[in-house]
Amino acid sequence: MPADTNPAGDIFGGWLMAQMDLAAGSAAARRARGRCATIAVEGMAFLRPVAVGDEVSLYAEIIDVGRTSMKIRVEAWRRSRDSEDTFKVTEATFTFVAIDSNGKSRPVPPKS
Repeated sequence: MPADTNPAGDIFGGWLMAQMDLAAGSAAARRARGRCATIAVEGMAFLRPVAVGDEVSLYAEIIDVGRTSMKIRVEAWRRSRDSEDTFKVTEATFTFVAIDSNGKSRPVPPKS
């Protein structure tokens, strides 16, 4: 939306990062079978701008699972509405911790 853009008409990086956090959080919650919280984001560099009207696709992959935490790599890709060409916009590794109803860390269940 226009409110999510800078004066040049490009989407704010913070908006894109929030979308990536949602994608990673979805993968984390499925794997942990419950509530999770973001505790770190590593290695985000913006490679290309995203304009209003571009289609943004996010791809999340769990790359490591510890006792209570998970590392999830997320890639963001863009496609202009008048093209079939896609371009990587950014990627980052998000670390999530599984938490209980009191907000305390809990073990990630074994993969079933």
